[in-house]
Amino acid sequence: FKCPDLTGLTVAVQGVGNVGLHLCHYLKAAGAQLIVSDIFADNVDIAVKKYGAKAVSPDDIYAVEADVFAPCAMGGTLNQHTLSQLKAKIIAGAANNQLANVETQQLLRANNVLYAPDYVVNAGGIIDIAYQRNGRDEAAIKAHIASIGATLTDIYQRAEHSDLSTQAVADQIAQERLSNNLHCEN
Repeated sequence: FKCPDLTGLTVAVQGVGNVGLHLCHYLKAAGAQLIVSDIFADNVDIAVKKYGAKAVSPDDIYAVEADVFAPCAMGGTLNQHTLSQLKAKIIAGAANNQLANVETQQLLRANNVLYAPDYVVNAGGIIDIAYQRNGRDEAAIKAHIASIGATLTDIYQRAEHSDLSTQAVADQIAQERLSNNLHCEN
């Protein structure tokens, strides 16, 4: 896997615990500038010292000037109030259930914010576990994980050509794949 060049890109990482810190590592290695927040000051201090991140309070992370907002803390933080502050035009992070409700999907769409659905972004972890459990080799794991990018592209293209949010399209694709797999087994 070749790391993309993210020089000139600013990423606001909400939550710099285990997952958020790993994300900071990869983003910094790719050249991104980092703005971080966390409810635990020690986590923020690590991100600042280790990755040269700029620290802001948890309440201020939404309003920072950033290209990408990466929620890696608790779920449900994206809502009408927080989105009204958001300056980033891309949301892609590892927190589960990032959207507070269905209406938030439409707000993202109406504000031209590109949203990477959380369970698509997080698919690599479960793919890795499943392959390891079944004794598959490292190359097969990496190839399957690399296909997540193609899935996101499909989601974005379908959303652009429909009147649906990226979350709704991701849900449709998940249903299609589950339905196809169930039919293959019968």
